[in-house]
Amino acid sequence: MEKTAETVDSPEMEMDMEMNFEAALEDYLNSDFGDLDEGTIIAGEVVKVGKDHVLVDVNFKSEGQIPASEFLDAEGNMEVAEGDKVDVFVVNKDEAEGTIYLSRERAKRMQLFDKLEEVQEQDGVVPGRIIRRIKGGYTVDLGGVEAFLPGSHVDLRPVPDMDALVDQEFDFKILKINRRRSNVIVSRRVLLEEQRAEQREKLLETLEEGQVVPGKVKNITEYGVFIDLGGLDGLLHITDMSWKRIKHPKEMVQLGDDLELKILNFDKEGQKVSLGLKQLVPDPWENIAEKYPESSRFNGTVTNLADYGAFVELESGVEGLVHISEMSWTRKLRHPSQMVKVGEEVEVIVLGVDQEKKRISLGMKQVNPNPWDVVAEKYPEGTVLEGSIKNITEFGVFIGIEEGIDGLIHVSDISWTKKIRHPSEVYKVGDSVQAKVLTVDKENEKFTLGVKQLTEDPWTQVPAKYPVGQLVNGTVTNITDFGLFVEVEEGIEGLVHVSEISRKKIKSPAEIFKEGDTIEAKVIHVSADERRLGLSIKQTTEEEDRRSKPKSFGGASSEAANTTLGDLLREKLEAASSEDESE
Repeated sequence: MEKTAETVDSPEMEMDMEMNFEAALEDYLNSDFGDLDEGTIIAGEVVKVGKDHVLVDVNFKSEGQIPASEFLDAEGNMEVAEGDKVDVFVVNKDEAEGTIYLSRERAKRMQLFDKLEEVQEQDGVVPGRIIRRIKGGYTVDLGGVEAFLPGSHVDLRPVPDMDALVDQEFDFKILKINRRRSNVIVSRRVLLEEQRAEQREKLLETLEEGQVVPGKVKNITEYGVFIDLGGLDGLLHITDMSWKRIKHPKEMVQLGDDLELKILNFDKEGQKVSLGLKQLVPDPWENIAEKYPESSRFNGTVTNLADYGAFVELESGVEGLVHISEMSWTRKLRHPSQMVKVGEEVEVIVLGVDQEKKRISLGMKQVNPNPWDVVAEKYPEGTVLEGSIKNITEFGVFIGIEEGIDGLIHVSDISWTKKIRHPSEVYKVGDSVQAKVLTVDKENEKFTLGVKQLTEDPWTQVPAKYPVGQLVNGTVTNITDFGLFVEVEEGIEGLVHVSEISRKKIKSPAEIFKEGDTIEAKVIHVSADERRLGLSIKQTTEEEDRRSKPKSFGGASSEAANTTLGDLLREKLEAASSEDESE
């Protein structure tokens, strides 16, 4: 009976218990389900860490399954263990099936965006690492969110090596955030400008002329170097870099170099600073005249060549100029490179010093005696010497006398009598020639010689050998429109003018004579100084006519009897005319 009674009570008790459980389950589901909204971040507990997935309990019907990769650090190590509390993002939930999809990465990303927005609102800075170069700039990792850094916002000035910034960490200013598109734009330049403005204000209060300040080379140009003084840029002009002459600032500094400089000029209102580097060491030009007196000898190094001369460094910062005219006593140089080259050590003599203009005139040729002085003493005028022909030109030949000194035999000084059109008709290079010194001009550096002066001028004997009125025989050597050239002996020619050929009018002497003809002529003019011998054929024929006519003494011949007074007058006039021409 007892057993039957228990059986009767049992169904009621079971129904009550079932109702209480359902109610409790309903209350449980309703109370928690409202807190798990999609798109929100909730706290969860890691209940299992697997190889591929991590189960997180968020107090839902089932645990959320998240890929294990979302819990690995940069080295690939698992960051969580069972029991750890983590924030996760509710991606999706299915109430009917009781499943839920979670993401830890999206939770971290949302939290990071919240932090970035807070930093932006407070005008703060955020650390980041440049991870790669992309078109137009860089990608920056802000601790889980990738941001875009435009190339123009990397630095205050263009960066010469863009790849050098990859994997480097910097602080950035946030310019723009678009949470919907997950876009973040950052700037490093804005931050640097703010920092620079603060530094500039402090620097302007402390700078003064004459002060020595540290600086970093920021930019290099042909005319100078821009120095970052820490908030303010200063210019180090190329002329203030070194006491010695430099062609380009890169000879002394490179980008990024740290320097100590002196403030030469400071314009606070214009915020302009002129800097000097050479002013930190003594000026080597002080008392320069005492260190390098005139006529003293020194050794120096050729530093530069110009068309007009060579610059020689005597000491660091002190250069002198050897003008091209002061390089050699004898050589006619077109360019200094024919004598010296850059880097060569040379011996020089100080010719002059101008301390105000910082100029030193130097000479190289003065190191050795002037060979023209030696030549003038060794070969006075009238000396007979012998030398080899080094060069032949249309105006003469050059004979080697001493090292670097040649003597000129002009074409007119080769022969007294021969007409030489070009010296090559008589000589060739290498021939040994004997000649007499005519002039030695040290100032104009001219040395002239003569070959014909070795013998007496045959023209000095011509007036005596061929006086006016003498008949001579000669050979026609040249025929021109104005007369005949007749050689009366070797090298001595006379001219029969066209008016002295015949009493008849002729158009050209070539109508009557040809070269090689032998003629007889009368000397009508002679001058040794002018080297002229005037001849006449016409007067020779007239003389013969007079000699051939018979004399009449009382009884005239029939021919003479027929001579008229007019004929006599005409003969008289012609004779007088011939005598005038002869005189």
